[in-house]
Amino acid sequence: MTTLNERLEWRYATKKFDATKSVSDEKIDRIVEAVRLAPTSSGLQPFELFVVTNPDIRAKIRNVAWDQAQVTDCSHLLVFAAWDDITAERVNMMFDLTNDIRGFKNEGWENYRQMLLGIVADRGTEANYQAAARQAYIGLGAALIAAAFEEVDATPMEGFDPTVVDEILDLKSKNLRSVVMLPLGYRANEGDWLVNLKKVRRSRENFVTEIK
Repeated sequence: MTTLNERLEWRYATKKFDATKSVSDEKIDRIVEAVRLAPTSSGLQPFELFVVTNPDIRAKIRNVAWDQAQVTDCSHLLVFAAWDDITAERVNMMFDLTNDIRGFKNEGWENYRQMLLGIVADRGTEANYQAAARQAYIGLGAALIAAAFEEVDATPMEGFDPTVVDEILDLKSKNLRSVVMLPLGYRANEGDWLVNLKKVRRSRENFVTEIK
C-alpha cells in the first residue's frame, strides 16, 4: 500500500500540465471536500473556494498571472478567496450555525463568541483580512495533500494580480479577496523541466528540533 508520505514525495509543483487530460469529478469532489473539512481558527472558515473551469475566465486570469500556462492548461483551477473582513455578522453566522447543527447552546461557547467579537472589532478590517488569508492557506495545504493522495498534480500559485482576479471573479460584491490559486491536473509527459529533478528538502536534523 502506498503511504501518504510516499504520495507527498511523488508530488511537485507541476510546471506543465497535459491540457488533454481532465481530473474526474469524483476526485475533484474529494479534494474540495478536504478543503471544506480543513481546520480554521475558531471554526470560522473565513474563506471560500472557487472551482474555475470556464476557459474564457481562466484565459483572463492567465493574463494577470505572469502568463503562467498552468492556469489554462490545468483541468480545474482552484481560487482561495478570504473574507475581506471578519465582521460581527460573519462571526455570529458561524456561531449560530454551530448551535443549530449541535442542537444546543453552551455558556462557555457563548462567552467565547462575545470575546471573539471584541477581538475582531478591535483588530480592524485589514488585520482581520490578513488573519482570514492565513486561514485560507490551511485550506490550500489540505488541497495539496488531498491532491497528492488522489495522484492529481497541483501547483500552488501566488504569482498573480489579486486586484484584477477579484474583478474577474466579481469577488468584491461577495466581500472576498483572492489569496492564492491552485491549478489541478496531470503532468505532461514532456516539456516540464522540474518533473525528473530530485525533491529538495532540508534534512530532518536541520529542520526538526525536539524539545523534551
